[in-house]
Amino acid sequence: MAQHPNLIGGEWRTGESFPNINPSNLNDVIGEYARATIADCRDAITAARGAAKDWGLTPPQVRADLLYKVSAAIEAESARLADLLAREEGKTLREASGEVVRAMNIFRFYAGEALRGPGERYDSSRPGIEIQVTREPVGVVGLITPWNFPIGIPAWKIAPALAWGNTVVFKPADLVPGCAWELARIIHEAGIPPGVFNLVMGRGTDVGAEIIHNPGVDAVSFTGSVETGAKVLQGAALRGAKVQMEMGGKNPLVVLADADIDRAVQVALDGAYFGTGQRCTASSRLIIEDAIHDKFVTCLIEALSAQIVDDARKPGTTIGPVVDERQFEQDLRYIEIGRGEAHLAWGGQPLKRATRGFFLQPALFTEARNDMVIAKEEIFGPIAAVIRVKDYDEALAVANDTRFGLSAGICTTSLKYAQHFRRHANAGMVMVNCPTAGVDYHTAFGGRKASSYGSREQGPYAVEFYTTVKTAYQAM
Repeated sequence: MAQHPNLIGGEWRTGESFPNINPSNLNDVIGEYARATIADCRDAITAARGAAKDWGLTPPQVRADLLYKVSAAIEAESARLADLLAREEGKTLREASGEVVRAMNIFRFYAGEALRGPGERYDSSRPGIEIQVTREPVGVVGLITPWNFPIGIPAWKIAPALAWGNTVVFKPADLVPGCAWELARIIHEAGIPPGVFNLVMGRGTDVGAEIIHNPGVDAVSFTGSVETGAKVLQGAALRGAKVQMEMGGKNPLVVLADADIDRAVQVALDGAYFGTGQRCTASSRLIIEDAIHDKFVTCLIEALSAQIVDDARKPGTTIGPVVDERQFEQDLRYIEIGRGEAHLAWGGQPLKRATRGFFLQPALFTEARNDMVIAKEEIFGPIAAVIRVKDYDEALAVANDTRFGLSAGICTTSLKYAQHFRRHANAGMVMVNCPTAGVDYHTAFGGRKASSYGSREQGPYAVEFYTTVKTAYQAM
């Protein structure tokens, strides 16, 4: 089986490899992927440093043209990339296709941003002096991405980094090297100069740690768990590197008595269970007003009963497998904890299908409280807990009673409550009558509290992280 090498300084470098396994079919080895060493990572950082000055001074049209070529290549290969994504991560083919389109649009968006050249001019308070405020590249940026969005999250980090003149050292998650490698190939074939973009697939304990601690990396953008995020912050910030992190969520979806019940059920189903619940924005706490609690639960169970859990690429599948054995076992542990805390109203059973895979029946708990483990900790699986509340005020209090603050949603037909919730929900993103999971590529993404650290990702807001401000004074 052909090995997929790392990209370092414009050259493809082989080495020790590891297999990429399909979670829908454990007998299906997608490919062998090179595992970078610490020495490989150091070479990538050195190459990025060597290329940083010239790339940072490259005319913006050059950067824009390259990003547009990447976008066009993703579009041309979209069907194959979506199939690969579904095969290696376990998203349904429909969801995988949507993620690939998102990656395409992200590169196209930042092709435009590269040309905008944000800057300002001011008149000084002193006569005869002009002030210019401009933005320059940060330098070498280390990007560490998770497994749940194998091409979407890499795209929304890589594209702005390159657009604003930074060089990149990119480490994808071990579980999903396939889409990362294909994206690296596309960027390489688009004509990126040697050293400007580097791919180092490998263990977080080796490659990730080197990116975090190496003084040659000026900024680190990380998406992953809270626990790993703490290590990233300690290692990178203490040496003065710029840090941006997106971590966990325990996102609430409030459903009020005046809500359109059919819409609310679909919003909950989408937010809590699609993507196999493996989204940091998933609706894992369903906070339901007492007057409609029983009806909502009944309708949601009916909707869950209609879902088809199977091979991610199989026509008709609505929920794919859990990503790997470790995550599968973690989900089962939380389900067992939930049995001792609340009432398992539906699901939660391992499933057998035609192929060996990590198939799990989605689980719904009722009679939950905010102080229970299943309502406090991020599970990252197809598991949701229903919390009954008496009214809107209690719902808002319960929604905000969490260490996380990524996304929050409400289903209501009341303009009063919708507007109040938008203002008072302690989250970086608020959704009214739509799922907590699912955001556009051209707007800010990020949260509060333990969910995020540093400036926002995506859209024009990404300029805050990928550039540094320079204020220049000139006497006329």
